[in-house]
Amino acid sequence: MAENNIVLVRHGQTEWSISGKHTGRTDIPLTDLGRQQADALGEMLDGEKFAAVWSSPLVRAWETMERAGYGAQAVPSDDVLEWDYGVYEGLRTDDIRLKIDGWSVWTHPIWNGETVEEVGHRADRVIAASEEADGPVAVFAHGHFLRILAARWVGLPAEGGKNLSLGTATVSTLGWERDNHVIQMWNDACHLNSMDPAL
Repeated sequence: MAENNIVLVRHGQTEWSISGKHTGRTDIPLTDLGRQQADALGEMLDGEKFAAVWSSPLVRAWETMERAGYGAQAVPSDDVLEWDYGVYEGLRTDDIRLKIDGWSVWTHPIWNGETVEEVGHRADRVIAASEEADGPVAVFAHGHFLRILAARWVGLPAEGGKNLSLGTATVSTLGWERDNHVIQMWNDACHLNSMDPAL
């Protein structure tokens, strides 16, 4: 088993991230600010070399990856797609709670979508694949998925992701302390994030 770091990159701003809508499989593009953030993420990564780069094929993540400078290397991966929110796709938590008291994506059934455990299984596959790589890997993906991936990395159940806030256009690093999985850096924001009204 290789002791490879995983660098997590959340995509830039979208119209739905501004409004707080659950954005799973709907292919929402980056805003103009989101594209600027993606360019800034490239500056943050500064050409760092990775043995593998995996990206969600959805345009908000894929364009972020390309603008960050990894288009020639990246491989699309359905394993790093965002959570399938089923009937809650495109809805805000506050609106759902008008009908279901105390509703949370972390605790309530996701009708016609994925359970949190199913997303966790996808995260586990990404972790296993990272151990087979010849060096550190990068994952360009989505907020809830990356939070679940981090939770699974440190041995928490998938729903442990609820305790890890993650903004748009951020870089995080999952790494090692001796033989233990640790979160080395979390939610490091690009310099344009102060312009994002979603934060």
